[in-house]
Amino acid sequence: MAISESVSIDRVYKILMNVKDPEIDSVSIIDLGMVEEVTHSGNSVKVVLLPTFLGCPALEIIKKNTIDAIKQLPEVGDVEVEFVFHPPWTSDRITEEGHANLRAFGIAPPPRHFEEDGSWHVDCAYCGSTYVTMENIFGPTACRSILYCKSCKNVFEAMKPVSTLL
Repeated sequence: MAISESVSIDRVYKILMNVKDPEIDSVSIIDLGMVEEVTHSGNSVKVVLLPTFLGCPALEIIKKNTIDAIKQLPEVGDVEVEFVFHPPWTSDRITEEGHANLRAFGIAPPPRHFEEDGSWHVDCAYCGSTYVTMENIFGPTACRSILYCKSCKNVFEAMKPVSTLL
């Protein structure tokens, strides 16, 4: 006879730390600020996620990885993952650990502050220099740009800032 164990939301959040962005395997969906809400009813768990960008091709992979991770908890039965667009995801949701892990991966995290004219500046992901230039606003994905550091002579990517204030 199986003993019914209650689902712990804390355990769900803890296991979600293992669900990484498929393209940036050093950053979890928790650190990206994608997890809006986790609820449970009985042994069913529902996770509400905020996509970082509309039409992100990684969403189905993230959904599958989220379901697979939560199902590792023996007390969990069904898992539902829903993507919502309100409130909108902003780069302000990225945690400090997320910023550090983006840098460790070679991607400059988005800046936390914007100029009054809406412009933004990032420091080099490798050496931290402010002496960088934008090579292309369009990077390998919609959420990244390509920059060049004139100090350490490296090309690097930067995550674009997304704010509801722009």
